[in-house]
Order: sequence, then C-alpha cells, then structure tokens
Amino acid sequence: MNQPVAVIGAGPYGLSTAAHLRGRGIPVRVFGKPMVSWRDHMPAGMLLKSTPAASNIDAPQRGHTLADYCDAAGTRRLVTDEDIIPVETFTAYGEWFQQRLVPGLERVRVVSADRRPGGGFELKLDSGEQFAARAVVVATGLSGLAHLPPELAGAAPDGPTPTGPLSHSSQHHDLSRFAGQELVVVGAGQSALETAALAAEAGARVRLVSRGRGRVAFGAPPWRQPRLRPESPFGRAWSLWALSHYPHPYRHLPARTRHYLVRRVLGPLGAWWLRDRFEGEVPVQEVAAIVRAEIGDGRPTLTVRTLGGGTRDLTADHVIAATGYRVDIAAMDFLGHELRAELAVSRGTPKLGAGYVSSVPGLYFTGLPAAASYGPVMRFVCGTEFASPRLAAHLAGSHG
Repeated sequence: MNQPVAVIGAGPYGLSTAAHLRGRGIPVRVFGKPMVSWRDHMPAGMLLKSTPAASNIDAPQRGHTLADYCDAAGTRRLVTDEDIIPVETFTAYGEWFQQRLVPGLERVRVVSADRRPGGGFELKLDSGEQFAARAVVVATGLSGLAHLPPELAGAAPDGPTPTGPLSHSSQHHDLSRFAGQELVVVGAGQSALETAALAAEAGARVRLVSRGRGRVAFGAPPWRQPRLRPESPFGRAWSLWALSHYPHPYRHLPARTRHYLVRRVLGPLGAWWLRDRFEGEVPVQEVAAIVRAEIGDGRPTLTVRTLGGGTRDLTADHVIAATGYRVDIAAMDFLGHELRAELAVSRGTPKLGAGYVSSVPGLYFTGLPAAASYGPVMRFVCGTEFASPRLAAHLAGSHG
C-alpha cells in the first residue's frame, strides 16, 4: 500500500517511532515542531531528573545515543549516573536525532484525523492539505494534557495563563519574570521542586505547598544506591527493573492495578542533586488539602485545610500549579469526534493491544497515553527502547 503512516508529534517518541518505521522501509510523514515541549514548555536552566542511560532516544541503528550526540557536538560526554543533563542539551540532542534520522519532518499542525469510508484515515493539515494515511500514530507527548485540579480552577475560570493569577508549570520558560514577587508553587514532584528552586534563584519569594500524601522528598545519590539489586534506568530495585525491561504483561493486569502503578511507581520525588538548592531556600507548607482558590484584588488566595484540621488562607502575587499531566482522549481534539467515540478507553486513556494499537485498527498511541497499558516506563524517554520497535513491527505486519 502506497499510503504513508502519519506520525503526529515530533518529540522523543514521535521521532523514535518515525526512525524505526523508516528503518523498515515504511513510508511515513511526521508532523510537528521538533522537541517543542522541551524547548518551549520547560523552564530555562532546568536539569533533567533522568540519568544519561535513561535519556537515549531509541533508533533502529547504532550511533544515535546522547553520548553520540555529545561526541558529534564536541561537548563533554554525559554517560555516568552522576552526569546531569541540562534541558538545552537534551533539546539539541533531539533536534540532532531528527536531522539525521527524520529529515523529512513537516513543521505543520494536524488539524483533524478521521476514518475514511474505504479504510485508513483522512488527515487535514493547517497548511490546507488533505491526504490519506494507512495508519496514524499519536505521539503528541504532553501537549494539551496539563492537569489543573478542580479546587484550583476558581483562580483561573478561563484556564491557567502565564500572565494571569494562576498558571501551570508547563506555561513557563523564563521564571525571571517573577523576580521580587510572592510566588506559591503547588506540588511535590520534581517539576514543582525545580520550578520553585529556579524561581527563588531568579529572585522570587517562593513558598511551596504540598498536599495530602505529597511529602517533599529527594532520591538517593547514585553512590548510595543498593548494589545487590538489579540496575534499571531509574535506580536499583527489582520492581523498577521489571517495569523498565519487561512491560509486556502489564496490559493484562486489572485496570485498577494498572492505573495505581502508573500513578504511584516513580511518583513525586526530587532529584538527588536538587536537595542542596531547595532545602533552606524554599519554605514548604504541608497541608491536608487545598479547599479552593479565589481571586481578590487581582491576587490569588488559596484556602487550605491544615494537617491539624483547621483552615488557613495563603495569598501571593501568583500561583504556579506544578500538578502534572493527565491523559484524556477528549482533549485530543484533532482526533475526529466519531473516532474518539469509537475508541475503547479506561479512565480517559486508550486501551492498547499488542504493538500499541488501539481498539480502532490502524490507530496507535505511544508515550504518555500508553502508560496505562504498558506501565510507568512510558512516561520516560527510555520507554522508546521498548515501544518504538514493537509499534513499527506491528505496523509492518509482524507481531514479534
């Protein structure tokens, strides 16, 4: 069949999938701006929590690891667990990967994708072009999936905005704009802790609010990892090793178990190297819950329930919700309404079978939307090593 496969998204998963499809000789068209989430929606100066071993974009041939990029760029090799990766370096690595393995990338947006009556899919681009594809791979990463808890919505009735009273952490690239301001960061994961530290270093007066069981904690440095357990990209533990290297049976677990593990395994935890920059610099307010968020005199106020059972108001110039991402098929509005209605989902996420195919033949999902079917490793770049070759093999007609 001469119709191409359409890959929507040009982050690590989209680029890796496209490289594997090209490696099998399958015609493919790839849409999106390369590494756009990493370049535009991560704060400047951010450092990756993942180690170099967990940050390779999988390719069908040798010579395309992060270390290979460092060699090509003439920069210091990042290879050990103690090497820390600046986001700018990782973004440049992804763009280098794209130029070498996905040179035909089309920097246009897919407006809609619908099923064709005769089979396959019809896609419309914002350039005005319409074309037919034999299959569609959704690899849109975090785009459109920023999660704002309902209790914070009162301070952002029209949605979070970087210039309004409340924003999401994904909306900031330059945190220096908060210099001299009172800033509250909500969350307890790496994004919250690093956003708070970077804003404080940029001159903001920052307070971090952690909710419920979201206690602030930091991982152990590499030299304190237990040596008698197997090594994985995320640390030394039997469970992490199994979830990293053998996600095959994950989709056969009960739905409740799968969603729980995605949420709890590798959950909120600061990187070991962030501890010294955070502790003593950013005060932490642990609360039982945030009751509501309101705006008064242009400033946001959070009403919180304290650990002792009382309530307290916290006011600031701005609130950043570092509250993560949540997969929701309904938010992927480029997929036609009938297509979304036809998809089998579980708690908003697509149910995927072997080879990452959804319940709609020819429609595939990879990256974060696949985590509920293939496990927490799909939340990280190193998941491309498992996902991309299997998805490409399935599309090629092999179920290996």
